Amino acid sequence: MTASEAAPRASFPETRGRERGYDKAAVDDLLARARAAFEDGDPAMTSADIRMAAFPLVKHGYSIASVDAALGRIEDAFAARERTSAVAQAGVHAWVGHTRESAQEVLDRLSRPRKRRFDRVSPLRYGYRIDEVDLVSDKVSRYLETGDALTVEQVRAVAFRMQRGGYHEMQVDAVLDAVVEIMLAVK
Repeated sequence: MTASEAAPRASFPETRGRERGYDKAAVDDLLARARAAFEDGDPAMTSADIRMAAFPLVKHGYSIASVDAALGRIEDAFAARERTSAVAQAGVHAWVGHTRESAQEVLDRLSRPRKRRFDRVSPLRYGYRIDEVDLVSDKVSRYLETGDALTVEQVRAVAFRMQRGGYHEMQVDAVLDAVVEIMLAVK
């Protein structure tokens, strides 16, 4: 019996008509594994695993927004557990030092001149819109430098349009993931 067979289905709204949603079995399986890992204190599953979860899109699947909101809460719980464990093992000063180093790395990247903060894809390929990424980068920089208002949910929900010759998606996504980790570390 698999974890998804043993656990009852999650109660998320389903998509209707042509709208696609997350594959129910894939979501249910991840949720069952996350629950078991969290309840057992298994460090093999982390907040990063929750954040990086991806599901096939299907007709009559779970509502994307509802699942993403739930995953955000689950990621928060895993991050809090990881923070508590790290502080207990290494101490508060080591945890703060590591978080400060990560924040400085992100800030160094985002302090580069506009339109040159990330690598660009070739002019024939599509990447993230440069002006939109730079705008979000400025907001994140202000958060890291001065504590301007920014929430984890805002960073998680950011979406960029595409343009030819835009920023390389994987680099931008990696920095945004690092920002989420930093924010959760100090939450």
